[in-house]
Amino acid sequence: MVSTTVHLLRHGEVYNPDGVLYGRLPGYRLSDRGQAMAKIVADHLTSTGRDVTRVVASPLQRAQETAAPLAEGFGLELATDDRVIEAENRFEGLPVGHGGGALRSPRNWPYMWNPFRPSWGEPYTQQVERMRSAVEDARRAAEGHEIVLVSHQLPVWLTRRSFEGGQLWHDPRNRQCNLASLTSLHFEDDRFVGLHYTEPAAELYDGASKVAGA
Repeated sequence: MVSTTVHLLRHGEVYNPDGVLYGRLPGYRLSDRGQAMAKIVADHLTSTGRDVTRVVASPLQRAQETAAPLAEGFGLELATDDRVIEAENRFEGLPVGHGGGALRSPRNWPYMWNPFRPSWGEPYTQQVERMRSAVEDARRAAEGHEIVLVSHQLPVWLTRRSFEGGQLWHDPRNRQCNLASLTSLHFEDDRFVGLHYTEPAAELYDGASKVAGA
């Protein structure tokens, strides 16, 4: 059997002084802490002798910046895959944290009628479909080795839930997908055999921004 690992890496902390849900909006870069997180993850993977042969990132700036030191550390050219981009969301550009902001405005309530789909953005099933397609192509491209896909919290979490056989609808507060975390999917040939979750940059979490849907 051929063993392959597909690492799903969430990007580092984003510079977001207004606390908005930035979604797919352009121009949201990593904060200084986020840059440090990206460097820690790169050092973590390169120093432990991981057999990473490809690094692929979402086209969004924060993902590209998270992936850059990793690609450099392994001497690889950074590739881009639109399929691992952040989920679409009607509340992009609006403050949504701490139970306030856009979620408390009556004008937005019509978008919140179905949390199981969800009605305010890209359907969970659609996110899983595109992410699973990217994972499968990544597994084939790196067969017998390891590959890193740099993506975003919600798509990574839903992908994990789909491989584990869990329901896609969930409480966002219960996602195990912290900043710059690794959700590593293990395959034997084309068969998924398990996963493990690690937080190489956990030392930097104290005080880090945790805007939902980032």
